[in-house]
Amino acid sequence: MYNNRFGSSTQGRSSGGSRGFSSSRGSSAGRSFGGSRTGGRRFAPRFRSPNRIPVDKFINKVQQVDETVNVVTHAFTDFNLDSRLLKNVLSKGYGAPLPIQDQAIPHLLAGRDLIGLANTGMGKTAAFLIPLIQKIINDPDQRVLIITPTRELAEQIDGEFRILARGLNQYSVLAIGGMGIHNQIRDLSRYHSFLIGTPGRLKDLEQRRKISYTRFNNIVLDEVDRMFDMGFSHEIIEIINQLPKQRQSLFFSATITNQVETTINQNSTNPVTIQVKTRDTAATVDQDIIRVVETSKKIDMLHDILNLEEAKKVLVFGRTKHGVRKLAIELAGRGFRADSIHGNKTQQQRKRVLDAFKQDRLTILVATDVAARGLDIPNVSHVINFDLPETFEDYIHRIGRTGRANKVGKALTFV
Repeated sequence: MYNNRFGSSTQGRSSGGSRGFSSSRGSSAGRSFGGSRTGGRRFAPRFRSPNRIPVDKFINKVQQVDETVNVVTHAFTDFNLDSRLLKNVLSKGYGAPLPIQDQAIPHLLAGRDLIGLANTGMGKTAAFLIPLIQKIINDPDQRVLIITPTRELAEQIDGEFRILARGLNQYSVLAIGGMGIHNQIRDLSRYHSFLIGTPGRLKDLEQRRKISYTRFNNIVLDEVDRMFDMGFSHEIIEIINQLPKQRQSLFFSATITNQVETTINQNSTNPVTIQVKTRDTAATVDQDIIRVVETSKKIDMLHDILNLEEAKKVLVFGRTKHGVRKLAIELAGRGFRADSIHGNKTQQQRKRVLDAFKQDRLTILVATDVAARGLDIPNVSHVINFDLPETFEDYIHRIGRTGRANKVGKALTFV
């Protein structure tokens, strides 16, 4: 554990370092972050998380995993894709299909309904986009609706679609909150083969009579468990009930709860299940805890960790929008290149901060769980849970932002 290493102030990289200490360290940090949602009593030694996650669940050393568990049996050339689509796939840098792509694409090309269970970062976006783009090449009257829990994931899917569909006369509309709805209404009036959106904005557009779901004969629910966790089950079921009876339905999720399973069973036809999950948490993530004895020292302990040479690109998770904003301001005041994303920022603001973090103009991103799922941010060295997650599933998704592409990452959780 890290508790002995970071229990007191150290000079770290303060002398001449690019992210050194500032004079703001001290008792003010304890006052700023001692609230009941961002520090306070929840981090006393007798702490219990909302769902009483055992502390030892946050400790797990990097392990060697047998990479032959999910054997790839196809090449992209085996899928009989349109030559233009195949060129786009290969130009994106895909070599051989990833396991979920290898297993899912043949079933989706055959028109099967599908349940895809996979850890985050395993390539499921391309697993459904490639066959659906091919389906529309074969039948231009097909329409695809993709629903995701977060704006960032929707934007990421839309970006990947635009690369894979280049030169194919297929177009998408992105319908998410935090952006001008009138531009989206304009885009919906034009030809589009894909509609990619979040439940809240889709509901708003439907209430304005700008969307008719009867036109969409293909649906993808991505991170369906997260959407149900966020309280969107009613909206999702309402949308599904308006779709044509004859459709292809795809469900992708990291976990399957009873409610999700019931919804899938009631709204799919003989679905095939693809499972490429290797373990609950990534084998390449070294997980440990930071014990907090004095809550007033918590921000200083975080400062010391961020000041380590190895902490090159760090994603820090908090539980509230207000706490995340304050923490980012505090870290910036201490000389770190830090900013935040949370639900109170517009989508353009969130995108600008995310782009800066991806391009290494920021070294620290403080975020709520809006950044916990689906985002592909390269080379995150550390995920730090400054505030504990609500559930262990949330923890799994948070730490999935590091240790990607077979690189080793670190996850540290304050308790």
